[in-house]
Amino acid sequence: MSPDTFDAALAETVRRYLAEVAEPREHLSLLRWQIEQGHRLDQRTTFPGHLTTSAVVLSPDHCQTLLIDHVTIGRWLQPGGHYEPVSHFHLSAKREAVEETAVTGLALHPWHQGGDLPFVIDSHDVPGKPSRNEPPHVHHDLQYLFIADPARPLVPQLDEVHAAQWRDVAMLAEFAPKVLARLQSVAPPG
Repeated sequence: MSPDTFDAALAETVRRYLAEVAEPREHLSLLRWQIEQGHRLDQRTTFPGHLTTSAVVLSPDHCQTLLIDHVTIGRWLQPGGHYEPVSHFHLSAKREAVEETAVTGLALHPWHQGGDLPFVIDSHDVPGKPSRNEPPHVHHDLQYLFIADPARPLVPQLDEVHAAQWRDVAMLAEFAPKVLARLQSVAPPG
């Protein structure tokens, strides 16, 4: 999607998420306000928040998830990062997972039905990065489910992550509780 179509695509994605996926208490107020104000959410220099995408990569049986030990945040998280222009938001999440872990054979989870509707939209505070002159701010994270084979080798991108490992899916409770709760209603593919 081009910068000219980004705003409309994001607004429609958020509208659909709220109508079709979100829990009753999910309002995404800051994200919706920033969209209404015309903020350039595709640019990491936009504050108080901007768009990120992440990949919740599951083993085919949903028992394991691929995590990274994030250098800046200092904890285990799902692969992800700042949005970069692509034709669909889930491709940004996929690109981040491949860049950070070198995971191969990554497939969009059947839950998405081949579409671009996020599994979860999570707006969360992140620390600033003084080296980039960034204050603390908000990441509006579009989270997508993927499936991959945990037997395939991983190669962490060491300038951004300390390690990449398959871990028990229960670890999602520490940083992605909405994802873990919503996964209870999603059957493994096959």
